[in-house]
Amino acid sequence: MNLLEKEKFVTEAAERFESATPQELLAFAVEKFQKLTFACSFGAEDVVLVDMLQKINPGVDIFYLDTDFHFKETYETRDALVKHYGLTFVQVKPELTPEQQAAEHGEELWKNDPNLCCNIRKVQPLTNILGKYDAWITGIRRDQAPTRANAKKVEYDTKFGLIKFNPLASWTSEDVWNYIRENNVIYNPLHDNYYPSIGCEYCTRQVMPGEDPRAGRWSGSEKTECGLHK
Repeated sequence: MNLLEKEKFVTEAAERFESATPQELLAFAVEKFQKLTFACSFGAEDVVLVDMLQKINPGVDIFYLDTDFHFKETYETRDALVKHYGLTFVQVKPELTPEQQAAEHGEELWKNDPNLCCNIRKVQPLTNILGKYDAWITGIRRDQAPTRANAKKVEYDTKFGLIKFNPLASWTSEDVWNYIRENNVIYNPLHDNYYPSIGCEYCTRQVMPGEDPRAGRWSGSEKTECGLHK
């Protein structure tokens, strides 16, 4: 597809699937794109999509950005999903090891320059892996943050130059957890300990009742997104 064809495709598909179920949109994505992948961070939304994809087409590539800084519970969730579904997650690593990053940019870069840290450990690796695909699936929801409020079910991702599917865009947190309970989906146990949104260990804190669900991400800074989503 050229750019005009992509824009026409996403406009028509976004309208067509706005009221559809996530499963219907995923089935459409699988049908339309051979080079399709899902970016999994092992949060609640993403384990829901893992479960849905395994039921629709278990052959779809699923990758995760291994920043080297995840909570041990996140890695344990990954391993539990591998064992349960018999799947293989594609591990995507940064070019720099934590030691190399510290040598080049100083210790605790996530404190001194969180944007640069995210760029090295997330954005650059994501750019590299997405270059192999024509479309990708994410778990973003509109009510997660003001920066995501206008997300469409199907978009043209200008940042990475490919089609982006957001099957859960219209879902609420309650919808996500209803699906997890009804389908006995494995999830990160940190969610049961006041971590509604889980990122790297150094940049994520607990969120107390009454706080914004994403208040635990990059707490104390103005940063609200890691740069993966425009």
